[in-house]
Amino acid sequence: MAAYEIDDAEFQAWAKRVDEKIATDAVKLGIERSARRIKAQSMREVKTRTPVDTGHLRRTWHVNGPFISGMAITLELYNNAEYAPFVENGHRTRGGGGWVEGRFMLRDTIEALDAQLPSLISPSLRTALKGLLD
Repeated sequence: MAAYEIDDAEFQAWAKRVDEKIATDAVKLGIERSARRIKAQSMREVKTRTPVDTGHLRRTWHVNGPFISGMAITLELYNNAEYAPFVENGHRTRGGGGWVEGRFMLRDTIEALDAQLPSLISPSLRTALKGLLD
């Protein structure tokens, strides 16, 4: 078995720079601002896509978070109306006579947010992380 020696001093110096930069208050504040922007946009998007009959379905959207776990920052967007999954995914009509297509309010919102995510990142976070990967 061959023995190898690797000099990782340059990597360790970079890792230390990254650690120092992400531990700043500016980064924490930027993450909080970005999360607030994403939360607000997610509620706007999903409510816009939600069909209105009585308005109950639109009013019962909620967003929780952010939840930070390791490297992931997540938000929980949900609707607790009993019939929300049927409007989202579609359903059979009474008596089995047909199918009502789903409106995919949540799915389409997630896809839209995925495309908008770079623009929702707070400018203060971009500034705080500038030069990190140089």
